[in-house]
Amino acid sequence: MSLTLGTDAFADIQKRTVQYECGTGAPLSVDYINASPNFLALVNVPEETEKLVFASVVSGSGVRYVSGQWAWLTQGTEASLHDTTLGEDAPAVSTCSEASNAP
Repeated sequence: MSLTLGTDAFADIQKRTVQYECGTGAPLSVDYINASPNFLALVNVPEETEKLVFASVVSGSGVRYVSGQWAWLTQGTEASLHDTTLGEDAPAVSTCSEASNAP
């Protein structure tokens, strides 16, 4: 899958890649694309074969991104992946923290 976003429609686009440690051994890399009013996250969900495009939606605190059955929630340096088909009160599928760049 390939995703192409035209830049002519957006005055200011910022892309940031964040590495997360999720306790699974391999770090999880997430690309955040901020092009107001659109805020996206490209997340490599372990259960999927390709990176998924998540769009931000209204959240009480932090930022909530959704893609199909998946929700990616971030607040500060913490993030969690949720399978929304398991219900509102289900625990996160993965709980992650931004990887430290310190040696």
